[in-house]
This record gives sequence, structure tokens and C-alpha cells, in this order.
Amino acid sequence: MGRGHKQHTRDKNKNGLAQVPKQLKKETDGTYEEFSRELADQADMEAQARANAANQRQKRKK
Repeated sequence: MGRGHKQHTRDKNKNGLAQVPKQLKKETDGTYEEFSRELADQADMEAQARANAANQRQKRKK
């Protein structure tokens, strides 16, 4: 027994996924979270300083 005609068209994936525009796909600088100095504690400030120092070292290597 064969498939019905309605079932055949149902299985096709006609709804494609939306594409992301190229201007939104730009590469980030590695900062993925927001940083608020008002809510930061000392450990956050030290981590931010270490991250900035590491970024500077990487920029010098290139």
C-alpha cells in the first residue's frame, strides 16, 4: 500500500530557517556579558584587569 498524497507533501520541510544578516555576524572581541562598575566587587575588577592585560598581550603578538 502506498502513502496518501497529503502525507507526502507534509513531510517536506518547506519552512526554511531565517538567515542572519552579515552585519550581525561580525566577530566579537570576546566580551559576551555586560559589566556594571556600580555592582562589581573587587574580584570582578581584578578579573576585568586580567582580561584587559591578556587582550593587550594578544594584540602585541599579532
